[in-house]
Amino acid sequence: MKVVINAQYGGFSLSREGMQRYCEIKNIPCWIEDDTKFKTMGIFTVWTTPPENRMVLKEDEFYTMSMEERREYNRQYSEQTLSDRDIARDDPALVQLVEEDAEKYAGRHATLKVVEIPDDVQWEISEYDGYEHVAEVHRTWS
Repeated sequence: MKVVINAQYGGFSLSREGMQRYCEIKNIPCWIEDDTKFKTMGIFTVWTTPPENRMVLKEDEFYTMSMEERREYNRQYSEQTLSDRDIARDDPALVQLVEEDAEKYAGRHATLKVVEIPDDVQWEISEYDGYEHVAEVHRTWS
């Protein structure tokens, strides 16, 4: 089995090109838009819903909502967007794009790497300051 990890400090992420390629491989329609507040930082949103069908809030409207309304907004927002954090690390499409061009598709402060592990291993990703490795699942107590 192949698993994608981040092999440097900073954390797993995909670039704009990486998210675009992932959507192409998975045949997911997507619209990638820069975050206007953080444009210089390269922050963007990957929408899976066309602009005319998206939920829209005015600038500070979220802060006037009740907690129940905020939860509902967040639920709907997550149904209309795609985050690299939600992609399974053993997703064949993710593995494919990293094998195609890990440098191009890695996000800011990320170095993506494919690690091959035996198919019968129960695994998890462990990390320290974003530097990851694949570990076999075991029991722990505190």
